[in-house]
Amino acid sequence: MRILLAEDDPLLGDGLQAGLTQLGFQVDWVRDGVAAQHELLAEAHAAAVLDLGLPRRDGMDVLSAVRQAGIRVPVLVLTARDGVPERVRGLDIGADDYVVKPVDLHELAARLRALVRRAHGQPQERLRAQGVELDAATRSVTLDGAPVQLSTREFDLLHALMLGAGRVLSRDQLEQQLYRWGQEVESNAVEVHVHHLRRKLGAGLIQTVRGVGYRLALQPAAAS
Repeated sequence: MRILLAEDDPLLGDGLQAGLTQLGFQVDWVRDGVAAQHELLAEAHAAAVLDLGLPRRDGMDVLSAVRQAGIRVPVLVLTARDGVPERVRGLDIGADDYVVKPVDLHELAARLRALVRRAHGQPQERLRAQGVELDAATRSVTLDGAPVQLSTREFDLLHALMLGAGRVLSRDQLEQQLYRWGQEVESNAVEVHVHHLRRKLGAGLIQTVRGVGYRLALQPAAAS
């Protein structure tokens, strides 16, 4: 899951990026409000962690501009501003969650996962389809109750497809969720990961929509 971190404190930003990466997130880190707004408007991230006290442009102004532009990416505000009026204003402007510093890393990760699930209409932590069960918190997958070992990229690809179950996701959309800035992406990377997932989880789980992309099949294909 690829997220945007907008935080100008170098120690806190470095710690959050490293910690969230260890918990399975792909983290792009920006250090000012102008860069944060640019990235949020690009809609390349599953969610964002937004500090309010950013240089160049305040986080509240960034959030307001993003929501006025119709961008619906889930935004978790992370700030030292702990007054009730500030929290109310942030939520009214369009924040999806609000956490006051300092924050426990595991709580932050859980809140991000919950925001992304809700954004996709998935109320439960564990996602299920055709005997496959994915637990985002433990980054584990089972098939008919038996554990299945997946690589990091395979897990992230399956997670993206299961979050958007039934929707067609293009290769570009999937690549955006699998790789953060600066990571080299081979031209056939998504196809290779899909091939491995089909081999491990069954050929009928992921459907190819020719010329468009891939989707997760909620039910097995009917026999002809």
